[in-house]
Amino acid sequence: MAGKKTVLITGVAGFIGSNLAKRVLGEGYRVTGVDNLSQGYRRNISGLAKLEDFDFIKADVRDHISLKERLKRRRIDYIVHLAAFKIPRYGNAMDTLMINAKGTVSMLEIARSRKAKFVFASTSDVYGKNPKLPFSESSDLLLGPTPVKRWAYASSKIYDEHLCFAYQERYGLRVTILRFFGGYGPNQNLTWWGGPQSVFIDCALRNRPLTLHGNGRQTRSLTYVDDMVNGVFLAMNTPSSDGEIFNIGNDREINIRDLGDMIWGMIRKTKTKVRYIPYRNFSSGYEDVMRRVPDTKKAKKFLGFKACVQLEEGLVPTIEWQRSRCR
Repeated sequence: MAGKKTVLITGVAGFIGSNLAKRVLGEGYRVTGVDNLSQGYRRNISGLAKLEDFDFIKADVRDHISLKERLKRRRIDYIVHLAAFKIPRYGNAMDTLMINAKGTVSMLEIARSRKAKFVFASTSDVYGKNPKLPFSESSDLLLGPTPVKRWAYASSKIYDEHLCFAYQERYGLRVTILRFFGGYGPNQNLTWWGGPQSVFIDCALRNRPLTLHGNGRQTRSLTYVDDMVNGVFLAMNTPSSDGEIFNIGNDREINIRDLGDMIWGMIRKTKTKVRYIPYRNFSSGYEDVMRRVPDTKKAKKFLGFKACVQLEEGLVPTIEWQRSRCR
């Protein structure tokens, strides 16, 4: 079929989706974006809405029949499925499980009917409490007990990964799964949904104590959004990525207290104000993951992926963007 290739991005008004849309439009693709705006924001795509090659559909990815009808006259070469529900810390397991499962089935069905390549956004959360680091794509997935709602999100993503491979096996669908590690950058969610850096930046801007869970010595690997988007773009356009899982992240490990000190120092240049919150204060026996570090050798080998933006570098535009939102 002649003409520009089209990427369907679910969750386009969210953090990764809005940045990915900007990138692929710049690469000469058309973009059809889908979002129900429950966690995304129109302001994230306001600059794209005026572009000829960008179309936005306000819809819930679970509403398969309606969405399929609205898409039937649109070309679709790739589907990047980012839309998901995530409140792992505070619960709401029902929405987490049902939205993520039904939404993924709906989009897999559209990919199957249109013979589109399917790139699925999974999460580093699937590795759970596995003590063997760094996590490789073949590492065991070790979760906590099912009464603890904190594990509902990881469970939903593991189920969705199985769905992707089942569709590949039965229907020959081209699928690639990306497990993202700790994204940050412009358009990030400003609450805990967006990660600790979002909350720390907000606290520092308002001169309020940082809230640290437990002893603050948990470690994370934070990945600037441009690197994450590059990983998605490479996966879309690398044939050998079909049928594979890739960690997309920065392999630098930093503990949460040090992250807080870094952000506070960049904003206030004074001694960090800190307030510790014991885990016992959380409902449903919340369990944390104490270390999370990716092994990215496979992504480098297959995709040529490497996270290039250092944390100190990426936090500068992130803080400035968030400062503009707090005025």
